[in-house]
Amino acid sequence: MLQTKTKINKTTLGNLALKGYDPVAYFKEGRAVEGRREFSHEWADATWRFSSAANRDAFAREPEKYAPQYGGYCAWGISQAKFFDGDPRLWRIVNGKLYVNYNEEIEKTWEQDIPGFIAKADGHWPTLEK
Repeated sequence: MLQTKTKINKTTLGNLALKGYDPVAYFKEGRAVEGRREFSHEWADATWRFSSAANRDAFAREPEKYAPQYGGYCAWGISQAKFFDGDPRLWRIVNGKLYVNYNEEIEKTWEQDIPGFIAKADGHWPTLEK
């Protein structure tokens, strides 16, 4: 259940989601790729950038398929009912969904019980207010 429209982690300058990284590239290339200004798309009150027109168009067709869970906030943080910034370079796809975490230390903690932390985060996410 992706509920991002009201809570997207965005940069203050430029209103960029995922700090300008291409959300589709995680799925298609298996790596974090910075997006380019010329391949931008507006969705959920944020600007999303992509490394190619094809990725931009794929996202425009199915944004909820590619957008990070919890609006791009730290997955572990949401499991603790807290909003932490998400680092798009610290990511993982689990069951076809993209998750990011705050830093390497938190990512290691999250990796100890990914299903448990996702279950907790899914429970907190609908009621958390930013």
